[in-house]
Amino acid sequence: MKWRQLKLYRFIWAFWLIVASMVTGVVGFQLLEGYTLEEAFYMTVITISTTGFQEVHPLSTRGRLFTAFYLLVNLGIITYTVSVLTTYLFEGELRSIWKNYMNEREIKRFTGHVIVCGFGRNGSKATRDLLACGERIVVIEQNADLFNSKPEGDGKLNCLTGDATDDELLIRAGVQQAKALISTLPKDADNVFVALTARGLNPDMQIIARASEKTTEQKLKRAGANYVVMPDEIGGSHMASLITQPEVIHFLELLNGTGPKKMHLEEVHLDQLHQDLRGLSIRELDLRNRTGATLIGLNRNGSEFLVSPDGDMRLQAGDILILLGSQAQIEKFTKLFYS
Repeated sequence: MKWRQLKLYRFIWAFWLIVASMVTGVVGFQLLEGYTLEEAFYMTVITISTTGFQEVHPLSTRGRLFTAFYLLVNLGIITYTVSVLTTYLFEGELRSIWKNYMNEREIKRFTGHVIVCGFGRNGSKATRDLLACGERIVVIEQNADLFNSKPEGDGKLNCLTGDATDDELLIRAGVQQAKALISTLPKDADNVFVALTARGLNPDMQIIARASEKTTEQKLKRAGANYVVMPDEIGGSHMASLITQPEVIHFLELLNGTGPKKMHLEEVHLDQLHQDLRGLSIRELDLRNRTGATLIGLNRNGSEFLVSPDGDMRLQAGDILILLGSQAQIEKFTKLFYS
């Protein structure tokens, strides 16, 4: 059981203990002493609170024994309740529970967001990049301490603490309305389970999963993952390329770096452009001269990918343009060409 849930259950348990104690006292005084409901309630309250006011009527021997045991039991209940309330008041648990409640209310309204399962090295990096692109994110992580390193200053990141393999938690994260899920859990078996569960709950979402072993790749795809990423294999290839093709790697690092020299790859769908631009040829668009950005690829209606497409090629419905440029060049393209 998660620690935060345990504390909430302790609070609820303390409340019901008080209620049960009150009912026991009222019923006990009525049966043993023949008190009316009002008299029994009064006796219960002064006994629990140990205020020491005078009894309504002198107690019988059975009544005194009952009151003695009732007092002893209630001393334990009151002590437990006070400790729980102290925890909530001085450790900020009430504020934390309220914050989690509002967080989950906000997530329920999300559609088209991205769920990231696991906030380790891979998950936190993916989260930062997605936030930089303006995506709404819900992160699921079992270790709440990792959230201390979450990107600050962006309200679009919502965090849920728990096991991402739990169906209920995925539903609370809005998996049925999400557009994509990234699973970066340390164990391959957990990533397979998350992919299988998410695909069952949302057949249309895009699922990207991390794998450590090559044998897991096909299992993840059978479970429903669209893409499988193997960080160790990618890292090894990257190190080898630094020896065989160092300048190519330096260029690629410009795409993932920071600062004024950072380059951007932009994916532009044809229906994002002004209506009067959609039937023009690549030469007529004159992207290079007008914006400084370079068209390096074109996906023709999802069936064919063309690298450095011919200038006379005319754009068609469903085409996706891949642009390369600086931040300023991409912003200029957006201003001139977007509808």
